[in-house]
Order: sequence, then C-alpha cells, then structure tokens
Amino acid sequence: MAQRRIALFGGTFDPIHLGHTQVAQAAATRIDAEKVVFIPAKCSPLKGFSPRAGDRARLEMIALAIAGTDVFAVSDCELQRPAPSYTLDTVRQFQRQYGPQTTIHWLLGADAVGDLAHWYRVRELIDECHVTTMQRAGYEPPDLDRFESIWGPHRVAKLKGDIIETPRIDISSTEVRRRLAAGGDVRDMLPPDVVEYIHRHGLYQ
Repeated sequence: MAQRRIALFGGTFDPIHLGHTQVAQAAATRIDAEKVVFIPAKCSPLKGFSPRAGDRARLEMIALAIAGTDVFAVSDCELQRPAPSYTLDTVRQFQRQYGPQTTIHWLLGADAVGDLAHWYRVRELIDECHVTTMQRAGYEPPDLDRFESIWGPHRVAKLKGDIIETPRIDISSTEVRRRLAAGGDVRDMLPPDVVEYIHRHGLYQ
C-alpha cells in the first residue's frame, strides 16, 4: 500500500491570510499531500507572546479561509492543550491518528529554520517526521550545514531533502494587523469572509 502524506501547518494565524493558503496549496502539490491541516497555536514557546485574537476567533477565521477546499482542514489540538505548544507532541498525535501507513510532514517557513536548534526535542522530531522547509522562490536556501555537529549529518541530509520551493508572497500577519489598526484596506491580503469576520467582531482595532 502506498504511503499517504499529511502535512501539518502550525502557526499563530493571527490572522490567517492569503499568503498562508497559497503556500500551503503549493506545498501540498510539491509533496503530493492528501491533506494540509492548519493548526493554530495557543502561544509559541519561542516567541513568548500570546496572539492578539482569541483561540475561537483564529480557529473560525481559518475555517472561513479554507471553506470549500478539499485539501485543507483545521485542527484545534494545540488549543486544547496547555500552552506552550510543542510540535513533537502534535506530530505524534497525528501519527497515532493516521497510523503507520501515513507520512507526516511538518511545514516550516524558511525564516524559522534558524530557530530549530531551540525547538523541544528537535532530534526526535526530525527522526519521526519530515520537517519540510518552504523556501520562497528567488531566495537562497537556508544554511543547514551548521547543524551537522549538533544533529548529525544524516538528520541534516534529511532536512535538505525536504526543502521545497513555494511562491514568494509578501504578506505577513503583522502587516495585516498594522493596516487594520490604522483603518486601512486589507482586501488584497485576506479571504473576503475573513475580512468580513474581522470587521463584524471588531478585531485588531
């Protein structure tokens, strides 16, 4: 039986924007994933701050953003656990759920690769799933060789083999929040239903 591929896309998604959905779609195509699961985090162990929008609001905005797209799903598994959220726990939960015939990919932005050395039990994470770096088109790939002495050459080789190219999309949640706080127009950055939700609930003002 052929291995299924499930991609997990974690983040604060505060709020989810078109950049998130477009790179997720590109990643699904590159790795032939059956499903990409968006997983909003309660709070990042490394970033040290809580999201501006509440858990329920971020979850509902993701659901609106991915509605009607068969390849996308959303999970509140990290919101149900006490903060902080650890990626290894999430990967293991999905591996148990989908079974050994499923390959789990964890989607990672190239700008976050430098933080991997500080991740919780990162060696086990690299061993147990595919940490798939989304490299924006036109950018140099991340320098993974510096981690050989820490993680071993076999893990670095695995990470290098899991780099995929995704579109360059210059949208950030920080810029979305800044523009909303200034009363600006974000219709070019967010799905229409998410824009409507934000205005209806008075978020990010």
